[in-house]
Amino acid sequence: MLGWVITCHDDRAQALLERLETQFGTLTQCRAVNYWQGLSSNMLSRMMCDALHQTDSGEGVIFLTDRAGSAPYRIASLLSHKHSGCEVISGIRYALMEQMFPTRASLDSAEFRNRIVELGGPEVSSLWHQQQKNPPFVLLHNLYE
Repeated sequence: MLGWVITCHDDRAQALLERLETQFGTLTQCRAVNYWQGLSSNMLSRMMCDALHQTDSGEGVIFLTDRAGSAPYRIASLLSHKHSGCEVISGIRYALMEQMFPTRASLDSAEFRNRIVELGGPEVSSLWHQQQKNPPFVLLHNLYE
């Protein structure tokens, strides 16, 4: 089953997790990390790293963030490069998480990423999708030699 790390501004991550648990019961491999104003990036990184390890069963972890480019998104992006099977999603909302919840056990992380972006509309994206729009710089051979 895919692990979920929900990370949002203020108390939104915990609120989303509590709503999901009200509907589905206690969620295994699921943690909330709230990003409060004034929290250092170092502390947020440590909290998110702990959540990653608590939710990872070896099948992958999905970071669900509220805003692309924000501190939780950037830290999730860095962590995802160090762990295979991690995906970073931005623009999440409760209805979409509720819809995707049953797929945690049946999809791999790449399939989950593609499905949530497809269902989420234009405000939902992933780190992978953003990287496809802006591929990394590649230095070609010197054409003047």
